[in-house]
Amino acid sequence: MSGPMTERSHATAETIAATERPVLAVFDFDGTLTTADSLGAFLHLHLGTRGWGWALVRQAPVLMAYVLRLVSNHQAKAALLQQTLRGAPQDGLDKSAERLVQTWLPRHLNTWALDELQAHQQAGHTCVLLSASADVYLGAVARALDIPHLICTGLAMQDGRCTGQMSTPNCHGEEKWRRLQAWFAQQGQPREAWELHAYGDTRGDLSVLRHADQAWMRGRPWHG
Repeated sequence: MSGPMTERSHATAETIAATERPVLAVFDFDGTLTTADSLGAFLHLHLGTRGWGWALVRQAPVLMAYVLRLVSNHQAKAALLQQTLRGAPQDGLDKSAERLVQTWLPRHLNTWALDELQAHQQAGHTCVLLSASADVYLGAVARALDIPHLICTGLAMQDGRCTGQMSTPNCHGEEKWRRLQAWFAQQGQPREAWELHAYGDTRGDLSVLRHADQAWMRGRPWHG
């Protein structure tokens, strides 16, 4: 999954290696490290084409209400996860996650963002994958990309099967910053102790980008 680093990435690695504070690089996933949505891809792989198509038909009213802003991102996602993953066995989810990593991920990695990630990794910086997508497959993604810290939306498991319910708040919008603050607390260091670099692609990432020392939106510097 790795590729040749661009000249800009080499410059980034040299520049950010010189900071006095330890560097924390926080990457959104969908649309930032990837060029497409991963949840739909995972559900397609897990359910098969017929199952995924039927799920979209069943969820069409909720999805349309989301497009029209009549329901929230959280409500739309909760309904979709209930429809598609309730009762799914853990081993089946794990197999689908590995298929996503092996077949979908290499074809949908964003070269620019991947180069930035590799520059941080080669400089020895701490990297975090911060995403609204689900832990049932993002764990495999984080391992494949060699990202040691994962903050995302958790799904509840009971007796080896997914309940379809979220075990954490939907990690989207302001929740991303709340979850990152909790991560700082777990490390025993305040946010100010870090040189924070943040990478995103939508308004859902702004809560983190606003607090970053260096922020990037869709591959370009973002200054608020």
